[in-house]
Amino acid sequence: MVDVTDATFERDILERSEQVPVVVDLWAEWCGPCRTLGPILEKVIAETEGKVVLAKVNTDENPQLTQAFQVQGIPAVHAVKDRTPVASFVGAQPEAEVRRFVQALLPTAEEEQAVALIAAGDEAPLR
Repeated sequence: MVDVTDATFERDILERSEQVPVVVDLWAEWCGPCRTLGPILEKVIAETEGKVVLAKVNTDENPQLTQAFQVQGIPAVHAVKDRTPVASFVGAQPEAEVRRFVQALLPTAEEEQAVALIAAGDEAPLR
């Protein structure tokens, strides 16, 4: 998990999303539903063992990011892959819903196999 600021957005969200999906949790200390959702996000994303990264943005301290994500209510959660927002939800969700949201971001078995073959220098099976 990384705390993101207006100043670190490019590196911590956009650049990182080129390697793995980044789930951006926009929250505030005074927000009760945010305090409920935060630990659920942390738990579910930790279970991905690095295949998805959690980035937390305090909306009170980072107004530019809050505006960039067009936040109307919090908690607001956005998934970013390859520098592009791909999914989002607003409001505290039960763990099962959060799990579905995160699972949809994970690579398929075929994608993982392709990455492993490329990393090993064996691209022949991909043709």
